[in-house]
Amino acid sequence: GFFQSYAVEVDIKDASNATCLYADWMMRFLITYESNNGDYKTTTLNLSSSVTHNGSVCGNDTQAALVAVQFGEGHSWSINITKNNETYQGDFITLTYNTNDTAVFPDAKRKGPVTVLVKDPLQPVQLNTVFVCHNSYFIEAENITQIFWNVTVQAFVQNGTVSKKESRCPADTPTSAPTVPPTIANVTTAFTTTSSPAPTTAPKPVENPDTGNYSLKSGNKTCFLATVGLQLNVSQDKPLLININPKTTVADGACGNTTATLKLNDGNSTLIGF
Repeated sequence: GFFQSYAVEVDIKDASNATCLYADWMMRFLITYESNNGDYKTTTLNLSSSVTHNGSVCGNDTQAALVAVQFGEGHSWSINITKNNETYQGDFITLTYNTNDTAVFPDAKRKGPVTVLVKDPLQPVQLNTVFVCHNSYFIEAENITQIFWNVTVQAFVQNGTVSKKESRCPADTPTSAPTVPPTIANVTTAFTTTSSPAPTTAPKPVENPDTGNYSLKSGNKTCFLATVGLQLNVSQDKPLLININPKTTVADGACGNTTATLKLNDGNSTLIGF
């Protein structure tokens, strides 16, 4: 199944009607909630066709900028962005979802708004530089996975003109081709901080990876099953091959009616999400 997703564009003006903060992005949320019968279900919260941005502010040297959007039946999302010398950086992301929205949460046990706060993990961006991330990246907190793609953001815009100088996210390197909106088939992101010292002798060939059996459960039933051998080819100055070891890899994630997320963590700073 494909979900209808809408882009959000926020162009905040200052007192002189010049752009001071610009943001254009797409996002969706995977939320696990408790149903009336005690089971835990995962649903997808998408942006609606009509989005407002009440409360968004430019910010300055002493006050954080704020991008705030409201959508659907009582849902909202915001990020405050701070300025520090020659850089700006996202601080905290706040998501409030309303389980009274029966189209998204048809049988939620808990009724009313739920707020989740998470620290923005992205690195600082130089002033007069626009942050761009075409590929999907994930931010996880508690029972929520936030998915972002096709992101363009610049806070503390100078002279009212969005910069042409870009700072790319890790998910866009080494390639920067835009991705299509994430679905079960194409949401695949790999992050790794694993590095290897330059060998003094010719490296041994890396054998084929062992096959692992990974599964997720929804209640007492298996909802996601993958039998696969995984090898990462990391593009660096010298290519690095990493085999994912099933014996040390932990599977996590969640299943919904029409979408699912499988996360594999090998315990060595390598995380793969499907």
